[in-house]
Amino acid sequence: METCDRPNLFIGGRWVPAGNEPPIDVINPATEEVIGRVPNGGPDHVNAAVSAARAAWESWADTPVEDRAKICERVGKAWDALIPEIAQLISREVGTPVVASETLQAPGPSIMFRHYAAIARSYPWTTDVNGSIVVREPIGVVGAITPWNYPLTLVSYKIPGALAAGCTVVLKPSEVAPLSAFVLAEQLQQAGLPDGVFNIVTGGPAAGERLVSHPEVDMVTFTGSTASGRHVAAAAAATVKRVHLELGGKSAAIFMPDTDLDEAVGAYLRQALMNNGQTCLAWSRLLVPADRHDEIVEALKVVVESAFAPGDPFGGAFVGPMASKVQQRRIQQFIRQGQHEGAVLVTGGADSPQGLETGFYLRPTIFANVSNDMTVAREEIFGPVICVLPYRDVDEAVAIANDSPYGLHGAVFSADADAAIALARRLRTGQVDINGFQFNVMAPFGGYKQSGNGKELGVEGFEAFLETKTIQHGVTT
Repeated sequence: METCDRPNLFIGGRWVPAGNEPPIDVINPATEEVIGRVPNGGPDHVNAAVSAARAAWESWADTPVEDRAKICERVGKAWDALIPEIAQLISREVGTPVVASETLQAPGPSIMFRHYAAIARSYPWTTDVNGSIVVREPIGVVGAITPWNYPLTLVSYKIPGALAAGCTVVLKPSEVAPLSAFVLAEQLQQAGLPDGVFNIVTGGPAAGERLVSHPEVDMVTFTGSTASGRHVAAAAAATVKRVHLELGGKSAAIFMPDTDLDEAVGAYLRQALMNNGQTCLAWSRLLVPADRHDEIVEALKVVVESAFAPGDPFGGAFVGPMASKVQQRRIQQFIRQGQHEGAVLVTGGADSPQGLETGFYLRPTIFANVSNDMTVAREEIFGPVICVLPYRDVDEAVAIANDSPYGLHGAVFSADADAAIALARRLRTGQVDINGFQFNVMAPFGGYKQSGNGKELGVEGFEAFLETKTIQHGVTT
């Protein structure tokens, strides 16, 4: 298959050569072949992109809401025809099984551009508060940095809302999986987006550092690891810009004593191993009643080994390769650490699966009898590794679930819906699902604690890109 080379950056409405820096190779994690190359942009390219965004901002912010919404709608409608092609591209970039790319990844712009167009139209931009005029205005130039695991989905959580709100954007996608972002730039251009409103700079850490610290960037929205999020917040602090962080997780799913394993085990594994386990909200900790621990572990083992064997992302497997060699080695180190600390290896392990020596593959791994102080229970592994932790009663389950620096997601499985919801209310996490994965892109999403700050999606995700101004005139007190 031909490579998908993107030799130019998108700055100020033009495709701009990146200079003499060697390009960045994009690797297919299933075959280890180069499938494309993108520019290795640096601080000077970020400066140019921010200047273009700043120059375009006032005019775009003053553009009537209806006109901004129409452009967003055009992008959303045009994207529908691209979904099959984009799904193939993302599966080649990331290793996501193509069926999942078609449902979880490629449709993002189609859904979210239309969603935010509707929000912009109905939003109360001006309200009266006791005689004061309260005005919502676009915050300005937004620097957006996105990760490799859901390269298009997470771009679509940020860019449509920012543009509909009247902001201009400089996007730095992950250099591991950047190719779909260039397709989005083409579609925005074709939809009539004015020059400079959206810009792309690909590159490594130097480009990201400059974007975050740039004094003409009014807001940074970042999705990535918690460690990287701390660095982003520190770098942005010098200019006191708004920083929106969607970070890591170590989410707990709780099987209550009455859980029906015939339904729960499959539903749990489909979420925990989604996108090859490389999902920030994955339920990587499974809390089970102590007296059912062995029964549940055996049920997990049977289903994992029969239905979740790793394989070709284009061949029907649910679990594909890890996104990179670096990621594969990182997960292998965690698995070895778990064994060293005394967790019981039930299935999987650190070795490459037989017959899949080419590609960055790992077998889904289950650890049993895990205690919550073990490394594999504390750290975000970001791979197909599940830790099963026993609890004695529901109060202890809540204590274990909440004993984490993270608070992104969670789940409760129970035959009693009311009891499950009551338990969900006790969990210190931004989102909780009952009896299976149920993601609603119209509802706000974001974490507690070190899983981030601010919300994406829904009205709250739109308001992240707005400032509030109060105009006083004739107020009586």
